[in-house]
Amino acid sequence: MITKRDQQRYQRQAEIVQSLAHPIRLAIAEFLKEGEQCVYDIAKHVRVERSNVSRHLAVMLKSGVVQTRKEGVTVFYSLRTPCILNFLDCAMDVLRHNLKEDSRALR
Repeated sequence: MITKRDQQRYQRQAEIVQSLAHPIRLAIAEFLKEGEQCVYDIAKHVRVERSNVSRHLAVMLKSGVVQTRKEGVTVFYSLRTPCILNFLDCAMDVLRHNLKEDSRALR
């Protein structure tokens, strides 16, 4: 039987997954594996307006996926726990598996 504590844990885990559940946020997370970056560089890399990137970073910050460091007026973002990239690697494994299955089905 699922306990109240389990429910709370699942809710928090879902919030983390939801904070990555957008192509731009996935691209940001992957870009941050190179190390901390400012909004300007992130926006340039993902080819999205800085204001849009800032909104996505706010979602990721709220869930604890990213953290910030301020240097003068510049805010740098980094992955709080880079192991989140393991989840993205796992998602790629699922995609590869699905592609193989789809390929077999089309034969």
